[in-house]
Amino acid sequence: MFNERALLGDEMGLGKTIQAIAACALLQQTQGIQRVLVVTTASLKAEWEEQIQKFVDLPYQIIIGDRAHRLQQYRQRCFFTLTNYEQVITDAPDIQSLIKPDVVILDEAQRIKNWQTRTAHAIKQMRSRYAFVLTGTPLENRIDDIYSIVQFLDPTLFGPLFRFNRDFYQLNDKGKPVAYKNLDQLHLRLRPLLLRRRKNEVEKELPPCTLQNHFVGMTEEQTLRYEEQESYVSRLAKIAERRPLSPEEFKRLQVHLSCMRMLCDTPYILDNTCRDCPKLIELENLLTELLMDTQNKIIIFSEWVQMLQLVRELVQKMGLGAAWHTGSVPQSKRRQEIHRFKQDPQCRLFLSSDSGSVGLNLQVANVVVNLDLPWNPAKLAQRIARAWRKHQSRHVQVINLIAENSIEHRMLHILNQKENLAQSVLHGDNDLSEMKLPSGREAFLERMTVLLQKPSVPVMQAQSALDAPLPDAVLYLATCKTNADQLAVLAVSESDSPVLRKQIQSALNAPSSMQSPILEILDRQTFITIQRLAQAGLLSLHPQLRPLHGDAATITVDPPVVSERELALARQQLQKADRPFRLTGLLFNSGFYEEALAPWLEVVESLLIAIAWQQGYGNIVENILSIEQIQQLIAQHVLPAESLPLSIFLRKKQLHIDETQLKHFWQDTQKLMQLISSRLGFTD
Repeated sequence: MFNERALLGDEMGLGKTIQAIAACALLQQTQGIQRVLVVTTASLKAEWEEQIQKFVDLPYQIIIGDRAHRLQQYRQRCFFTLTNYEQVITDAPDIQSLIKPDVVILDEAQRIKNWQTRTAHAIKQMRSRYAFVLTGTPLENRIDDIYSIVQFLDPTLFGPLFRFNRDFYQLNDKGKPVAYKNLDQLHLRLRPLLLRRRKNEVEKELPPCTLQNHFVGMTEEQTLRYEEQESYVSRLAKIAERRPLSPEEFKRLQVHLSCMRMLCDTPYILDNTCRDCPKLIELENLLTELLMDTQNKIIIFSEWVQMLQLVRELVQKMGLGAAWHTGSVPQSKRRQEIHRFKQDPQCRLFLSSDSGSVGLNLQVANVVVNLDLPWNPAKLAQRIARAWRKHQSRHVQVINLIAENSIEHRMLHILNQKENLAQSVLHGDNDLSEMKLPSGREAFLERMTVLLQKPSVPVMQAQSALDAPLPDAVLYLATCKTNADQLAVLAVSESDSPVLRKQIQSALNAPSSMQSPILEILDRQTFITIQRLAQAGLLSLHPQLRPLHGDAATITVDPPVVSERELALARQQLQKADRPFRLTGLLFNSGFYEEALAPWLEVVESLLIAIAWQQGYGNIVENILSIEQIQQLIAQHVLPAESLPLSIFLRKKQLHIDETQLKHFWQDTQKLMQLISSRLGFTD
């Protein structure tokens, strides 16, 4: 607000919208501003409307309709005017003359990252004293992205484009850019204008987020079609080694690369007579497992609408409710679908193209499934941030479905390179001042080599099924490849011995001619500790770690032997919970939510203590379990994860959530009652 013109680049999900609204409200109070123009994407107008209604008492209008209707709306005097980029392209002069905005806010401002586009030209016609640019991804592919965005705010910061290129590009003898330079200076130049906070800076306010890559094999027909497209790409890559590709050749290369990515999902995208889709089978298994938890809601992303159509057919066959959000859905219908997903307990799935990957507040979901990987790490982060954002109270799970030994598989390396560039410029990370140009000829050929290389035998084995049964002592087994392309194996077992190591290596069937796999065997307690540290964000597991045997989530510490006294105390607490439980149910079902709070809290506190005694942890209990004790018992898989938000909500003794969320908490309480009752042998 005091800068007057600023770039708010907080990572996705940290509340950029409300910060911008707050700045405008302060400017209205302190500087007397009267008109704010918000330019956002069409699908996010409803999100802005919701946030304005929630946080400030200032008039607003959403610009909709044909040009005549829009011009009429521009003449109306409203504090907030909400438009989208497409409207500004045609209406920019009229908006400037009729609204005369005091503040211009650009939301999802990566839309103007290319300074040559009509959108960027139209936006840069806007004039206002105050300007706030909001984007969680100010740099997506090249440093030119940040140049174009900053040009809107302060054209003098970098000066003309030729000076920017001279300052931050390395040029070859022919004057062509081959690498970036002075990235540390670029970061320092941006600092006075850029405010950017990362999720790890506020991680105490956010729940954990874990990522899993599921590698899925392709069918024979799928593989044949994929290899056909790959051969076209290989031929063009060979030509590129000898000479630069012509514009037509480069366009063909991009088409064939896109076809390879589509075929990683299904040939149906290119040929509706072939419906081979192993990812769909994997998704069905995932949904069956994930939806067993009645609290889970899931966002499913794909870049290809045809892939989403197959998913919609699947979920209809499974009898599941699903919202539909693609670019072809009208704005009013999108708002209805978003509202249905948020409010309807029966609508458990949100099927979306990348039209839904920016700006939407979907914290009601706690699982994100990516059916395919975008080229851009920022786009992937945008998808994840729909669920993993401010006001999310549950652990978020991200699952990427990746076609095995494919362009998708090898894109993981390229995504990491692009992410390093963004972090170096925006945060000054990695102590980088120079970096090869991602779009230079040398880098292009290097990328083609990475995308077309065939996996080595050890890597193939790391992703194959086990060729022999494992001994019973092995609780869990997972594999990945190292940076040196060597097979790495993680095993969790009750014991470690030379015999066990030989049995594991035999089960993997690694040939003696190949370099021996790296084998690490952990005991149960060590593995649980590592998982707990990973969930807390203190360390991370390898992103390509692939389970081959067992389920990490089922590995728990063996509880101590429970005495008869401890069981008696557990039963006593369960009996203590019975009467207030029935009273709470009666009040709750009659709509007396405020009156139900006191007995409801009594129920939950008694049940938590009962579980602690029944599992042999009663010695840590006083009158009630502290939040730290609840977290400890959840980490040891003694208590379900829902116990923590339920306890926090009830101990506040205030109702500040909607009826749907209240019902979810009551269902969690019923499940808690069923859990302790079954553990103590009461089935009624």
